Amino acid sequence: MTDRLNSKPSKPIAKPKSFRPISLKQLAAHLDLDPSTVSVVLNNTPGRSISAATRERVKAAARELNYHPNLLARSLRSRRTLTVGLLVPVLGEGYHTQIMAGIGDQLIGAGYFYLTAHHRHKPQLIEEYIRILVGRGAQGLIAVDTLLEHPLPIPTVTVAGHRSLEGVTNVVLDHAHAAALTLDHLYALGHREIAFMRGQPFSSDSDVRWQELERYAAKIGLKIKPELVVSLDRDISSPELGYPVVQQLLASGHPFTALVAFNDNAAIGAIRAFQDLNLNIPRDVSIIGFDDVNASSYSTPRLTTINQPLAEMGRIATQALLNKIHDTMPPRDELVVQPTLVVRESTAVALKRPRA
Repeated sequence: MTDRLNSKPSKPIAKPKSFRPISLKQLAAHLDLDPSTVSVVLNNTPGRSISAATRERVKAAARELNYHPNLLARSLRSRRTLTVGLLVPVLGEGYHTQIMAGIGDQLIGAGYFYLTAHHRHKPQLIEEYIRILVGRGAQGLIAVDTLLEHPLPIPTVTVAGHRSLEGVTNVVLDHAHAAALTLDHLYALGHREIAFMRGQPFSSDSDVRWQELERYAAKIGLKIKPELVVSLDRDISSPELGYPVVQQLLASGHPFTALVAFNDNAAIGAIRAFQDLNLNIPRDVSIIGFDDVNASSYSTPRLTTINQPLAEMGRIATQALLNKIHDTMPPRDELVVQPTLVVRESTAVALKRPRA
Protein backbone atom coordinates (compact mmCIF):
# COMPACT_ATOMS: atom_id res chain seq x y z
CA MET A 1 0.00 0.00 0.00
CA THR A 2 1.32 3.43 -0.87
CA ASP A 3 1.51 6.23 1.66
CA ARG A 4 -0.28 8.86 -0.51
CA LEU A 5 2.03 11.25 0.91
CA ASN A 6 4.31 13.58 -0.59
CA SER A 7 2.14 15.53 -3.03
CA LYS A 8 -0.55 16.75 -0.64
CA PRO A 9 0.16 18.99 2.32
CA SER A 10 -1.56 18.45 5.65
CA LYS A 11 -5.01 19.96 5.87
CA PRO A 12 -5.28 22.86 8.29
CA ILE A 13 -7.24 22.04 11.40
CA ALA A 14 -8.85 24.46 13.80
CA LYS A 15 -8.00 23.71 17.39
CA PRO A 16 -11.01 24.03 19.71
CA LYS A 17 -10.66 26.11 22.83
CA SER A 18 -10.66 22.99 24.97
CA PHE A 19 -8.11 20.98 23.00
CA ARG A 20 -8.88 17.28 23.23
CA PRO A 21 -6.87 14.34 21.87
CA ILE A 22 -7.88 13.15 18.42
CA SER A 23 -8.26 9.62 17.12
CA LEU A 24 -5.99 7.76 14.74
CA LYS A 25 -8.58 8.07 11.96
CA GLN A 26 -8.83 11.85 12.49
CA LEU A 27 -5.06 12.18 12.40
CA ALA A 28 -4.88 10.11 9.19
CA ALA A 29 -7.62 12.21 7.56
CA HIS A 30 -5.81 15.41 8.55
CA LEU A 31 -2.64 14.08 6.89
CA ASP A 32 -4.54 12.57 3.93
CA LEU A 33 -2.89 9.23 4.64
CA ASP A 34 -4.22 5.76 5.12
CA PRO A 35 -4.76 4.99 8.87
CA SER A 36 -2.60 1.87 8.54
CA THR A 37 0.32 4.01 7.33
CA VAL A 38 -0.03 6.36 10.30
CA SER A 39 -0.24 3.37 12.65
CA VAL A 40 2.94 1.84 11.21
CA VAL A 41 4.84 5.10 11.74
CA LEU A 42 3.63 5.75 15.29
CA ASN A 43 4.20 2.16 16.41
CA ASN A 44 7.59 1.82 14.68
CA THR A 45 6.35 -1.31 12.96
CA PRO A 46 9.17 -2.95 10.97
CA GLY A 47 8.91 -4.15 7.40
CA ARG A 48 7.14 -1.18 5.78
CA SER A 49 8.89 1.16 3.35
CA ILE A 50 7.76 4.67 4.31
CA SER A 51 9.82 7.71 3.48
CA ALA A 52 11.63 9.63 6.18
CA ALA A 53 9.76 12.80 5.21
CA THR A 54 6.39 11.13 5.71
CA ARG A 55 7.47 9.64 9.01
CA GLU A 56 8.53 13.04 10.30
CA ARG A 57 5.30 14.64 9.05
CA VAL A 58 3.20 12.04 10.88
CA LYS A 59 5.10 12.44 14.14
CA ALA A 60 4.99 16.23 13.98
CA ALA A 61 1.22 16.21 13.40
CA ALA A 62 0.71 13.74 16.26
CA ARG A 63 2.54 16.09 18.61
CA GLU A 64 0.74 19.18 17.33
CA LEU A 65 -2.73 17.66 17.50
CA ASN A 66 -2.24 15.93 20.86
CA TYR A 67 -2.66 12.40 19.53
CA HIS A 68 -2.28 9.59 22.08
CA PRO A 69 -2.76 5.90 21.25
CA ASN A 70 -5.67 4.04 22.79
CA LEU A 71 -3.66 1.56 24.84
CA LEU A 72 -6.76 -0.24 26.13
CA ALA A 73 -8.00 -0.94 22.62
CA ARG A 74 -4.53 -2.00 21.55
CA SER A 75 -4.19 -4.39 24.48
CA LEU A 76 -7.60 -5.93 23.80
CA ARG A 77 -6.58 -6.60 20.20
CA SER A 78 -3.15 -8.01 21.05
CA ARG A 79 -4.05 -9.54 24.46
CA ARG A 80 -0.92 -7.85 25.79
CA THR A 81 -1.39 -5.08 28.35
CA LEU A 82 2.34 -4.47 28.93
CA THR A 83 1.40 -4.15 32.60
CA VAL A 84 2.92 -5.87 35.64
CA GLY A 85 1.56 -6.04 39.18
CA LEU A 86 3.86 -5.32 42.14
CA LEU A 87 3.05 -6.40 45.70
CA VAL A 88 4.99 -4.95 48.65
CA PRO A 89 4.27 -4.81 52.40
CA VAL A 90 4.91 -1.06 52.79
CA LEU A 91 5.71 2.03 50.75
CA GLY A 92 8.52 3.28 52.97
CA GLU A 93 12.20 4.05 53.03
CA GLY A 94 15.00 1.57 52.67
CA TYR A 95 14.73 -2.07 51.67
CA HIS A 96 11.47 -2.11 49.74
CA THR A 97 12.03 1.25 48.04
CA GLN A 98 15.43 0.27 46.67
CA ILE A 99 14.12 -3.03 45.31
CA MET A 100 11.17 -1.21 43.73
CA ALA A 101 13.57 1.27 42.11
CA GLY A 102 15.38 -1.60 40.38
CA ILE A 103 12.07 -3.12 39.29
CA GLY A 104 10.77 0.18 37.96
CA ASP A 105 13.93 0.97 36.01
CA GLN A 106 13.93 -2.45 34.35
CA LEU A 107 10.23 -2.26 33.44
CA ILE A 108 10.58 1.24 32.00
CA GLY A 109 13.44 0.04 29.83
CA ALA A 110 11.26 -2.83 28.57
CA GLY A 111 8.29 -0.55 27.83
CA TYR A 112 6.10 -1.92 30.65
CA PHE A 113 3.84 -0.11 33.10
CA TYR A 114 3.36 -1.35 36.65
CA LEU A 115 0.66 -1.15 39.32
CA THR A 116 1.78 -1.22 42.96
CA ALA A 117 -0.25 -2.37 45.97
CA HIS A 118 0.95 -2.51 49.59
CA HIS A 119 -0.69 -4.92 51.98
CA ARG A 120 0.91 -4.55 55.45
CA HIS A 121 1.42 -8.33 55.57
CA LYS A 122 -2.35 -8.91 55.76
CA PRO A 123 -3.18 -12.24 54.06
CA GLN A 124 -6.68 -11.17 53.03
CA LEU A 125 -5.34 -8.04 51.35
CA ILE A 126 -2.67 -10.05 49.53
CA GLU A 127 -5.34 -12.33 48.06
CA GLU A 128 -7.66 -9.44 47.21
CA TYR A 129 -4.92 -7.43 45.51
CA ILE A 130 -3.81 -10.43 43.47
CA ARG A 131 -7.38 -10.86 42.18
CA ILE A 132 -7.59 -7.14 41.34
CA LEU A 133 -4.24 -7.08 39.52
CA VAL A 134 -5.05 -10.19 37.51
CA GLY A 135 -8.51 -8.82 36.74
CA ARG A 136 -7.01 -5.57 35.46
CA GLY A 137 -4.89 -7.37 32.96
CA ALA A 138 -1.49 -7.70 34.64
CA GLN A 139 0.63 -10.00 32.50
CA GLY A 140 2.83 -10.94 35.46
CA LEU A 141 3.37 -10.32 39.16
CA ILE A 142 6.40 -9.49 41.32
CA ALA A 143 5.92 -10.01 45.07
CA VAL A 144 8.51 -8.43 47.40
CA ASP A 145 8.79 -9.67 51.01
CA THR A 146 5.30 -11.13 50.54
CA LEU A 147 4.15 -14.58 51.62
CA LEU A 148 2.27 -16.21 48.75
CA GLU A 149 0.12 -19.18 49.72
CA HIS A 150 -0.38 -20.79 46.29
CA PRO A 151 0.70 -20.61 42.64
CA LEU A 152 -0.88 -17.84 40.56
CA PRO A 153 -2.53 -17.94 37.13
CA ILE A 154 0.01 -15.48 35.67
CA PRO A 155 3.85 -15.56 35.55
CA THR A 156 5.16 -14.77 39.04
CA VAL A 157 8.50 -13.91 40.62
CA THR A 158 9.12 -13.26 44.32
CA VAL A 159 11.94 -11.43 46.07
CA ALA A 160 12.67 -13.02 49.48
CA GLY A 161 9.69 -15.32 49.19
CA HIS A 162 11.42 -18.34 50.80
CA ARG A 163 8.64 -20.69 49.75
CA SER A 164 8.68 -23.24 46.96
CA LEU A 165 5.61 -22.84 44.74
CA GLU A 166 5.02 -24.42 41.36
CA GLY A 167 5.84 -22.01 38.55
CA VAL A 168 7.14 -19.27 40.87
CA THR A 169 10.76 -18.06 40.63
CA ASN A 170 12.26 -16.79 43.89
CA VAL A 171 15.13 -14.27 44.06
CA VAL A 172 16.94 -14.73 47.38
CA LEU A 173 20.10 -13.62 49.14
CA ASP A 174 22.70 -16.16 50.22
CA HIS A 175 22.00 -15.80 53.94
CA ALA A 176 24.53 -18.47 54.90
CA HIS A 177 27.28 -16.34 53.40
CA ALA A 178 25.81 -13.21 55.02
CA ALA A 179 25.94 -14.86 58.45
CA ALA A 180 29.58 -15.84 57.89
CA LEU A 181 30.51 -12.31 56.86
CA THR A 182 28.76 -10.85 59.91
CA LEU A 183 30.19 -13.13 62.57
CA ASP A 184 33.67 -13.46 61.06
CA HIS A 185 33.98 -9.67 61.11
CA LEU A 186 32.96 -9.32 64.75
CA TYR A 187 34.91 -12.39 65.85
CA ALA A 188 38.09 -11.06 64.23
CA LEU A 189 37.64 -7.84 66.23
CA GLY A 190 37.59 -9.88 69.45
CA HIS A 191 33.84 -9.80 70.15
CA ARG A 192 32.54 -12.81 72.05
CA GLU A 193 29.65 -11.30 74.02
CA ILE A 194 27.33 -10.43 71.14
CA ALA A 195 23.69 -9.36 71.30
CA PHE A 196 21.27 -10.13 68.47
CA MET A 197 18.05 -8.72 67.05
CA ARG A 198 15.67 -11.21 65.49
CA GLY A 199 13.39 -9.90 62.75
CA GLN A 200 9.63 -9.57 62.93
CA PRO A 201 7.80 -12.87 62.45
CA PHE A 202 5.97 -11.52 59.39
CA SER A 203 9.19 -10.55 57.57
CA SER A 204 10.14 -13.09 54.92
CA ASP A 205 13.85 -13.07 55.76
CA SER A 206 13.52 -13.36 59.56
CA ASP A 207 13.64 -17.12 60.04
CA VAL A 208 16.27 -17.99 57.46
CA ARG A 209 18.56 -15.16 58.57
CA TRP A 210 18.35 -16.24 62.20
CA GLN A 211 18.83 -19.92 61.38
CA GLU A 212 22.00 -19.17 59.42
CA LEU A 213 23.38 -16.99 62.23
CA GLU A 214 22.78 -19.80 64.73
CA ARG A 215 24.35 -22.36 62.41
CA TYR A 216 27.48 -20.33 61.75
CA ALA A 217 27.88 -19.31 65.39
CA ALA A 218 27.91 -23.01 66.34
CA LYS A 219 30.46 -23.68 63.60
CA ILE A 220 32.97 -21.15 64.98
CA GLY A 221 32.25 -21.94 68.64
CA LEU A 222 30.44 -18.70 69.44
CA LYS A 223 27.75 -19.07 72.08
CA ILE A 224 24.52 -17.17 71.49
CA LYS A 225 23.07 -16.33 74.88
CA PRO A 226 19.25 -16.27 75.04
CA GLU A 227 19.34 -13.29 77.39
CA LEU A 228 21.15 -11.29 74.68
CA VAL A 229 18.56 -12.01 71.98
CA VAL A 230 15.67 -9.59 71.42
CA SER A 231 12.87 -9.93 68.89
CA LEU A 232 11.41 -7.13 66.83
CA ASP A 233 7.64 -7.11 66.49
CA ARG A 234 6.57 -3.65 65.28
CA ASP A 235 5.38 -3.20 61.71
CA ILE A 236 7.40 -0.08 60.93
CA SER A 237 10.30 0.60 58.59
CA SER A 238 11.95 3.58 60.28
CA PRO A 239 14.88 3.76 62.77
CA GLU A 240 12.28 3.89 65.52
CA LEU A 241 12.19 0.11 65.12
CA GLY A 242 15.56 -0.39 66.86
CA TYR A 243 15.32 2.23 69.59
CA PRO A 244 13.31 0.41 72.32
CA VAL A 245 15.16 -2.92 72.03
CA VAL A 246 18.35 -1.25 73.28
CA GLN A 247 16.56 -0.38 76.50
CA GLN A 248 15.42 -3.99 76.70
CA LEU A 249 18.95 -5.29 76.25
CA LEU A 250 20.46 -2.93 78.82
CA ALA A 251 17.69 -3.66 81.32
CA SER A 252 18.70 -7.35 81.28
CA GLY A 253 21.98 -6.42 82.96
CA HIS A 254 24.02 -8.84 80.84
CA PRO A 255 27.19 -7.35 79.33
CA PHE A 256 27.84 -7.33 75.60
CA THR A 257 30.33 -5.66 73.29
CA ALA A 258 28.53 -5.86 69.95
CA LEU A 259 25.02 -5.89 68.50
CA VAL A 260 23.91 -7.62 65.31
CA ALA A 261 20.87 -5.71 64.06
CA PHE A 262 18.21 -7.28 61.86
CA ASN A 263 18.41 -4.46 59.34
CA ASP A 264 19.96 -1.03 58.84
CA ASN A 265 16.96 0.97 60.03
CA ALA A 266 16.91 -0.94 63.32
CA ALA A 267 20.68 -0.48 63.63
CA ILE A 268 20.42 3.29 63.12
CA GLY A 269 17.71 3.46 65.79
CA ALA A 270 19.88 1.44 68.15
CA ILE A 271 22.83 3.80 67.60
CA ARG A 272 20.63 6.73 68.59
CA ALA A 273 19.42 4.89 71.70
CA PHE A 274 22.97 4.10 72.87
CA GLN A 275 24.07 7.68 72.24
CA ASP A 276 21.13 9.02 74.26
CA LEU A 277 22.50 6.95 77.16
CA ASN A 278 25.98 8.48 76.68
CA LEU A 279 27.45 5.31 75.20
CA ASN A 280 29.85 5.70 72.31
CA ILE A 281 29.61 3.72 69.09
CA PRO A 282 31.90 1.86 68.44
CA ARG A 283 34.09 2.45 71.51
CA ASP A 284 31.53 1.02 73.96
CA VAL A 285 29.43 -1.10 71.60
CA SER A 286 29.98 -2.15 68.00
CA ILE A 287 26.92 -2.36 65.76
CA ILE A 288 26.53 -4.09 62.41
CA GLY A 289 23.45 -3.70 60.20
CA PHE A 290 21.99 -5.49 57.22
CA ASP A 291 20.84 -4.33 53.73
CA ASP A 292 23.15 -1.34 53.13
CA VAL A 293 20.29 1.08 52.51
CA ASN A 294 21.23 4.59 51.38
CA ALA A 295 20.92 6.08 54.88
CA SER A 296 23.51 3.69 56.34
CA SER A 297 26.43 5.64 54.89
CA TYR A 298 25.12 8.91 56.37
CA SER A 299 24.38 7.87 59.97
CA THR A 300 26.65 8.99 62.81
CA PRO A 301 28.80 6.96 62.92
CA ARG A 302 28.51 5.53 59.42
CA LEU A 303 27.13 2.03 59.65
CA THR A 304 29.07 -1.17 59.05
CA THR A 305 26.61 -3.47 57.31
CA ILE A 306 25.94 -6.41 55.05
CA ASN A 307 25.17 -5.24 51.55
CA GLN A 308 22.49 -7.05 49.66
CA PRO A 309 22.28 -5.42 46.22
CA LEU A 310 18.64 -4.40 46.50
CA ALA A 311 18.20 -2.52 43.24
CA GLU A 312 20.04 -5.29 41.40
CA MET A 313 17.75 -7.88 43.00
CA GLY A 314 14.80 -5.88 41.69
CA ARG A 315 16.29 -5.86 38.20
CA ILE A 316 17.03 -9.59 38.34
CA ALA A 317 13.47 -10.33 39.46
CA THR A 318 12.03 -8.17 36.69
CA GLN A 319 14.12 -9.76 33.96
CA ALA A 320 13.16 -13.21 35.24
CA LEU A 321 9.49 -12.20 35.00
CA LEU A 322 9.87 -10.79 31.48
CA ASN A 323 11.61 -14.01 30.45
CA LYS A 324 8.58 -15.91 31.76
CA ILE A 325 6.10 -13.63 30.00
CA HIS A 326 7.89 -13.89 26.65
CA ASP A 327 9.07 -17.49 27.16
CA THR A 328 12.60 -16.53 26.17
CA MET A 329 14.51 -18.63 28.73
CA PRO A 330 13.85 -21.83 30.68
CA PRO A 331 12.26 -20.87 34.04
CA ARG A 332 14.25 -21.36 37.23
CA ASP A 333 12.92 -22.04 40.71
CA GLU A 334 15.51 -19.91 42.49
CA LEU A 335 18.04 -17.19 41.72
CA VAL A 336 20.63 -16.66 44.49
CA VAL A 337 22.36 -13.29 44.96
CA GLN A 338 25.61 -12.89 46.93
CA PRO A 339 26.06 -10.35 49.77
CA THR A 340 29.20 -8.38 50.64
CA LEU A 341 30.53 -6.84 53.85
CA VAL A 342 30.78 -3.04 53.95
CA VAL A 343 33.02 -1.89 56.82
CA ARG A 344 32.48 1.67 57.99
CA GLU A 345 32.71 3.32 61.41
CA SER A 346 30.26 1.49 63.69
CA THR A 347 32.46 -1.53 64.48
CA ALA A 348 35.83 -1.63 66.27
CA VAL A 349 38.03 -3.86 68.43
CA ALA A 350 36.13 -5.20 71.45
CA LEU A 351 36.70 -3.90 74.94
CA LYS A 352 38.65 -6.28 77.15
CA ARG A 353 35.88 -5.97 79.72
CA PRO A 354 32.36 -5.80 78.31
CA ARG A 355 30.24 -2.97 79.68
CA ALA A 356 27.02 -3.93 81.42
